Formats: sequence, C-alpha cells, structure tokens
Amino acid sequence: MKLIADSGSTKTDWRLDGLFATQGINPFHMSEDTILGILRNELLPQLGAAGSSIEEIEFYGAGCTVAKIPVMKSLLSEVFPSARNVVVGSDMLGAAKALLGSKEGIACILGTGANSCLYDGEKIVGNVSPMGYILGDEGSGAVLGKTFINELYKGGHSDFINVFENETGLSQADIIQKVYREALPNRFLASLSKFIGSHVAEEQWIEDMVVDCFRDFFRKNVRHYNRKDLSVSFVGSVAYYYKAQLMKAAELEGYTIGKILRSPLGN
Repeated sequence: MKLIADSGSTKTDWRLDGLFATQGINPFHMSEDTILGILRNELLPQLGAAGSSIEEIEFYGAGCTVAKIPVMKSLLSEVFPSARNVVVGSDMLGAAKALLGSKEGIACILGTGANSCLYDGEKIVGNVSPMGYILGDEGSGAVLGKTFINELYKGGHSDFINVFENETGLSQADIIQKVYREALPNRFLASLSKFIGSHVAEEQWIEDMVVDCFRDFFRKNVRHYNRKDLSVSFVGSVAYYYKAQLMKAAELEGYTIGKILRSPLGN
C-alpha cells in the first residue's frame, strides 16, 4: 500500500484507501518530537490497521529543504517501519507534478504560504524564494490577513470595524496578542481569509485589496521566470476560493491561468 501526503503550514492531506487530514507538518519550523507526535497521535489512529501495511510513502511538504529531507525520511520510517521506499520532496515539487504532470509550465502554491516555480515536465528548473510571510509570501492567506488588518484599522474603514469585530469576536488587542505573543501567527492571519472571502463580493475595497495582493504575487514572483508564453497553474485553498480575483489579477498582469486545484491530492 502507498501513502501519499501533501503538507502545508496549516494542514496535511494524506491519501491511502481514503483521504485523511492532520495539522500541518513543517520540518524546518517544527521539532522532531512535535512531528512524531502528529504522526503517532493524529495520523495513525485514522489509518487504523492499514497503517501497518504501508510499503511506500511519498511526502511532499513545506519546509522539506535539502537539509530537512533526510530528517523527514527518518521520522516517517520510524513511524512506518514496514515502508520499504520513502520519498520526501518539497511541497512545490508535489504541486508541480499534480498541476502539470509531464508538461512544462509555471506552478504556484497559494495557501497559508505562497510559492512558485518553473517546471520542465520532470523537475523544478527555477524558483523565486517566497521569503516567508513577513518578508514575502505575496498573495498567501497569511499576507491577505495581514494586509486586511492593516487596511481595516489604518485605511479609513472605521464603519466596517464593528462588522469585523462582531462577526469574529476579535478586538484589536486580541489581534496584537495573537500576532506578536502567541505561536504560529501565520496560521492566525491566514484564518482571517474566511471572513475576507465572505465579504469580498460586497465591499469594493476588499475586492481591490485581494486583487492587488495577487497582482503583487505575479509581479514579485512569476515575472522573474520571463515566460509569459506559459500558462500559470495554482494549487491551494486561497487560489481555489479566490479564483475570480486571481483570474482578474492574472489578466491585468498579462498571464494566462491553467489549472486551479484546492489540493494536489484532488480533494
């Protein structure tokens, strides 16, 4: 049996006989003990008896850098000793394979974080460093959340602040607490995407903000591949749920959209 995983910063999707989910696994930011805890306490109970029959594993995830791939392989082998073949790669490679197969193109991730690559049909041949949500990650859920909060409280939208605070139960002090004093602020900021999406069609300033964030993604990432002859395909919840705004941004920047998938595993 073959276990396949696609892991982002917020969630990991797993496929065996069915589809399963755990919290995100990122070996760059997480300790080995934390990852082992997720595998043993969240994943194994869902797999049940099938977990002992796994012979192959393909794990594509955020934070799976060259230095961290051996670490992730070792952890997976420890939890699944029956697996004779364990392959670990970046989430970007997994996305490119899911979106483009054996075709050349530009593949992108827009979820909690953001990334992009130029893919030749077999391997990644170009990659603009996303730089993370503080220094980069344009168009990601975390940056949408960050940009929205900044615009909400500093952009002259005082009439909308009550709407936001009443619907989310968050005050400005709560936001400061979660961003600056609690763990995983990128996940918190990305979680605001649900609220943003529920109002994007009725508030023009939110629509404009989202489109501008996506245009920024094209300008600061996709533009550097100098391949406007290729379609640009996307995977991730932000790309999927903001499809209309993403396509508008692409048109304004002169790009053609290929596929848009919510997950590389097709769910």
